[in-house]
Amino acid sequence: MTTGESQQDQSVLETRIWIDGCFDFAHHGHAGAMLQARQHGKELYVGVHSDEEILENKGPVVMTLKERIAAVDGCRWCTKSIPSAPYVTDPVVMNQNRCKYVVHGDDITTDANGEDCYKTMKDLRRFIVVKRTPNISTTDLVGRMLLYSKEHHIPPITSKDWDAYTSKKSTDHPILGQDAVERYKMYATCEDGLHPGVAVFVYTKDQEQLHTLVSPDSNLWSADKPVFYIDGGFDLFNPGHITALKVLREKADKANALVLVGLNDDSDVNRYKELNYPIMNMFERSLCVLQSKYIDGIVLGAPYAPTSKFINLIPNKVLKVFHGPTPEDHDPYTEIKKVGLFEQLGPHEFDSITTKDIVNRVLKNREAYEERQRRKGWKAEVEKKIKDTEEAQKPAN
Repeated sequence: MTTGESQQDQSVLETRIWIDGCFDFAHHGHAGAMLQARQHGKELYVGVHSDEEILENKGPVVMTLKERIAAVDGCRWCTKSIPSAPYVTDPVVMNQNRCKYVVHGDDITTDANGEDCYKTMKDLRRFIVVKRTPNISTTDLVGRMLLYSKEHHIPPITSKDWDAYTSKKSTDHPILGQDAVERYKMYATCEDGLHPGVAVFVYTKDQEQLHTLVSPDSNLWSADKPVFYIDGGFDLFNPGHITALKVLREKADKANALVLVGLNDDSDVNRYKELNYPIMNMFERSLCVLQSKYIDGIVLGAPYAPTSKFINLIPNKVLKVFHGPTPEDHDPYTEIKKVGLFEQLGPHEFDSITTKDIVNRVLKNREAYEERQRRKGWKAEVEKKIKDTEEAQKPAN
């Protein structure tokens, strides 16, 4: 009998799942992993590694442990976060939290010595593999900041794009492709990760029309519920955004209202933020917001300056339009203020964190993050060898 088995608590629950990681930046790859993990049980406990262990095994973090916990706690599929979980998954810690299985993507994660972080759990047969979300990682995002690239930006959705999608004709727009739409449906699911939850709307500003891409739970979006609307870029979805949505959720609950979030398209964000902003494109940003437990729906391509005409397109009556405490160089709410809908969201714990602040953290420690990029390459070679060995040891069909 192994150590992990001898110390296993008899009260460990088959339906309480464990997942762990750095969760540096709240990108949609992390959300996708938590969603798939949640689908394997009824509860999801999320272990979050300490800043010190990540530095030792991977490189410097961008977000502090407290900030990363706020991000994890804001995910719709997370039941409970466990701060300072060990970098190498420990069955004793899992037993203490009554979790039977750990879930991880189909890639290999190694520690500072090049050892598989999940080897013990695999040997104990307490390891579940899920599909890793492609084309997104913290390392990718850091790379965009260091290279000032804009190749990831995508164009606004036009009426022509929407017509092609609804008529089932081929569309070149990445947000309306089959894989992208399926991902929106997945991320819109409710707390169990299986059933319908929140809404996804698409705004085509060339014709000023609002369309439904993903229908919500009909009980959630009942006709008598008003809407609290908030919009923005939500780039590098961070505790500033997450806590603002949490504050708005609390306000909305008191009014029995829905929280609807408008996401500006890449061209609008870049027009006002310049350089290579947004660091995340609209597809990536929208999935980050969509996984939030504090929202009831999103609008893709929402206008930078909301108008009364746009507000009236929203299915339920809009009571208020909110904006966070971050100052804007241009006031996009002039018309909304004139009709008495605007309300300042007010201060909160992380209101000093902005997208620019996150980028500055990376640039300030550029040499350390460039070394992290190089280290990622070395670790990738080691991890590939481990994966190849595992594949070779699998029994033939």
